[in-house]
Amino acid sequence: MTSALRLTDIAAQAQVSEATVSRVLNGKAGVAAGTRHKVLAAMDLLGYERPVRLKRRSNGLVGLLIPELTNPIFPAFAQVIEQALAGHGYTPVLCTQTPGGATEDELVEQLEERGVTGIVFLSGLHADSHADPARYQRLASRGLPFVMINGFNEHVNAPFISPDDRAAAEMAVRHLQDLGHERIGLAIGPTRYVPSARKEQGFRAVVPDAEDEGRIQRTLFTVEGGHAAGGALLDRGCTGIVCGSDPMALGVIRAARERGLRVPQDVSVVGFDDSPLIAFTDPPLTTVRQPVRAMATAAVGALLEAVSGTPVQRTEYVFQPELVVRGSTGQVPV
Repeated sequence: MTSALRLTDIAAQAQVSEATVSRVLNGKAGVAAGTRHKVLAAMDLLGYERPVRLKRRSNGLVGLLIPELTNPIFPAFAQVIEQALAGHGYTPVLCTQTPGGATEDELVEQLEERGVTGIVFLSGLHADSHADPARYQRLASRGLPFVMINGFNEHVNAPFISPDDRAAAEMAVRHLQDLGHERIGLAIGPTRYVPSARKEQGFRAVVPDAEDEGRIQRTLFTVEGGHAAGGALLDRGCTGIVCGSDPMALGVIRAARERGLRVPQDVSVVGFDDSPLIAFTDPPLTTVRQPVRAMATAAVGALLEAVSGTPVQRTEYVFQPELVVRGSTGQVPV
């Protein structure tokens, strides 16, 4: 059923030997689960249909709730989470919230009706300090395991996975200060959201007088929000601007160009997330990278431990971000 060329292609894609591919395709023992998954993933990527005997039954459904798909960081998380779940034999059920569509509570109810084994919440209501945490307490009381990514609430008994948002903001500011910038502004989302509040805390720790000078602008986590905040910060003389997301940073760059300013010659801009393709913007965006793969893998691991009955520590696991310097930051203009 497999030609030599096909075996060669699959082996090259999976980075294993042709003999290993042959063992997997023929259902032979002696192949590690991780290696088997790599071979199957290679077949999927190359467009080969799996033989019937390799189509295994799912261990169960796992819900994945994300707020939207327009910000590329959310699909990036979703892809890694789905890959990790599939590697353990679970079938992901992606639920995306849209304006006017089903609420998070309604989506959770639908997932429970489908008999999901567990749920991963990404940037959900758990990140909103104004939301009632009782919904998660009720969910826990029904015995359904869940894990939270990006956002923390001390009243919710669950594993939390977060980047160090305070350190991320401090890192971005220090980078701009090292380039000679003194008037640094912050374009951030509403501080009712825990990641925004933490980034603002990190920013204020380094730039304590920014609020009094109007150099903190709270807006939406979108290009349009960044455009509005960027305009206000540029009008206040900021030469360096730290943003709460990559789309916001692109909005700031648009506002700068509308004012005849060049990036980075006249104004430097730092994003957050290191979303896919952000390295290919004009100019390539300096940003603070969220460790998506490590966070997503840890979230799936914590969830599946809970699913298996293993006691999981109900705490926040904090991952260190990384400053990625590209072309949108430079020396302060003289």
